[in-house]
Order: sequence, then structure tokens, then C-alpha cells
Amino acid sequence: MQRRSRKRKQTEVQAQPSPPIKSTGEPFPNHPHPTPEDCRAVRDDLLALHGFPKEFAKYRSQRLNGSALIPAKPEPFDGEHDQSSSGFNESVLDGLVSTVLSQNTTDVNSHRAFASLKSAFPTWEDWVTNSLSKLGVLRPTFSWVELVLIAESKSVENAIRCGGLAPTKASCIKNVLSCLLEKKGKLCLEYLRDLSVDEIKAELSQFKGIGPKTVACVLMFQLQKDDFPVDTHVFQIAKAIGWVPEAADTKKTYLHLNRRIPNELKFDLNCLLFTHGKLCQKCTKRGGNPQKRESYGNSCPLLNYCDISKSECNS
Repeated sequence: MQRRSRKRKQTEVQAQPSPPIKSTGEPFPNHPHPTPEDCRAVRDDLLALHGFPKEFAKYRSQRLNGSALIPAKPEPFDGEHDQSSSGFNESVLDGLVSTVLSQNTTDVNSHRAFASLKSAFPTWEDWVTNSLSKLGVLRPTFSWVELVLIAESKSVENAIRCGGLAPTKASCIKNVLSCLLEKKGKLCLEYLRDLSVDEIKAELSQFKGIGPKTVACVLMFQLQKDDFPVDTHVFQIAKAIGWVPEAADTKKTYLHLNRRIPNELKFDLNCLLFTHGKLCQKCTKRGGNPQKRESYGNSCPLLNYCDISKSECNS
């Protein structure tokens, strides 16, 4: 029971809107790490160990090609669509909802919840048609986000239950959609592509339940901006290798790393640290099923940085 309670407290889905993230400020002005050389060395070491993570390859390809992930045309979701294919299409709103569903659960469960959400709601079209025909609206057509918006909360919860925290996440998603429709008149976040990073942070932080990590993930993946999300894995590794002081919290870690890490290294380094944190038992104190985690023993390349960090602290 205590473990479940702590997990619920850690979720970013909150009752009130999160304050906008500010990219200015230097929380640890006297802390010397990471240097650009540190960042490049860790990136290269982890790349040699893991290769680049396949789950992020689609986003990396878009970055290397210099093209934005702008969907030319919404495509129907058949439950079997492979988003890792060359025809990968993802809207900003899809990315935001997917990131909300990923909070405090495994990648497998969050992907399953998102697929369930997008595949379940077309079955509501007949119900919607019958309901609205009574109001004189004939043959309405709806996108999946519109169906989620008008659906009862319990129905949305059932669709995403496999991802955990279903009532809280369903409330967050429906709130985002309703606020977006009220403010913009349509369910679309593509307008964010034309805004600056600070403007995007201010826009997304207005939605209840959308916290700093979610905003940073949307910036980095869907909007192709240079940002550095700090999840549990990144946070614990950053402390272990001395990139932030031991007393640092996640907010100050986010501010510090975004100022210190060169923009051109942020994407690769973040994906690799996240992946390594899930796999290596020695680098983080938690993170997934221990039976699925690997022990690299003395071959873990980050152990050298941990040793250097300890020697600096003791000097």
C-alpha cells in the first residue's frame, strides 16, 4: 500500500495547472558539470553500449532529415498501424495524449492504453449519431479526439485502464480537449509549431495535469525543439555521475541540464540516458521489473563517471 501511495504522489497529473516552465535562471552556478566534453563522452559511451534505441529512431530520423512531424492528413487507426514505419505520422495532440498515458507506467502498458483509446472510440460513432440525430444533426463525422471529448469519463477510463491511474488520466485528457476546443475552436495543437520554446511552455502549462516533464517531452519529440526532459531515470543517473548536486530536485535538475548540455547533443543523450536507466541495475535505484533489467557489472561505462563524482565530493 505504501508503494502505491508514493507512486500516486509522483504522477504529474494534478488538480491545478502547472506553473509555466522558465528556461532562464542558473540553479547551480558553481557546479562545474556537465561540460560539453562530459556530455559528448557519455553520449558516445552509451551509444557504443546500446546502439541508438529503436523506439526513438523515428523521431531521430525526422531530425536528421530536417523535417517536422507534421501530419499531412489524419489517418484512421486500425489497431495495427506501425508508427515506426517510414510512413510515420503523429500530431502534436496525439503526442501530448500519449505522453500523459505514459506517466507512472511501463512503455508496454502506455502504448497499449494509447492504442486502446484510439481503436475503441470509432465504435461510439453509432451512439453519437443516434444521440445527435435527436437534436437534428444528421450524419456527423468525428475524429477520435472529438469522440473522446463527448464520451462519458467512465468510457474513457475503461479504454485506458491498462495504463494505470485511469480516472486521473482520463480527467486530464478530457480537460485538455475541452479547454482546447473552448480557447481555439478546434481540437488541434499544430499551431504550437510556430511558437518559441518559452511560448510553447506557457501554452501547454495552462492545461491542468500537464506538468514540466510532459511539456518537455512534447517539445523534444513532436515539436523537434532542443529540450531535455528529466524523468526518474535521467534524474537518478544525473545525480549518480555528479551532473547535479546530491540535494538537487527534478525541477532544478531540468533547469541546470538544459543550460549545460549543448543543444545538438540533447536529443541523443536524453534517449540514451532514459534507455540505460531502464536497463542497468547499477545506475538507478528503481525503474521496472528487476528480472528484465540487465547487470553490466564493471562493464557499465557510467561507473567511471560515478567514481569521478565520488572522488570530487571527497576531495
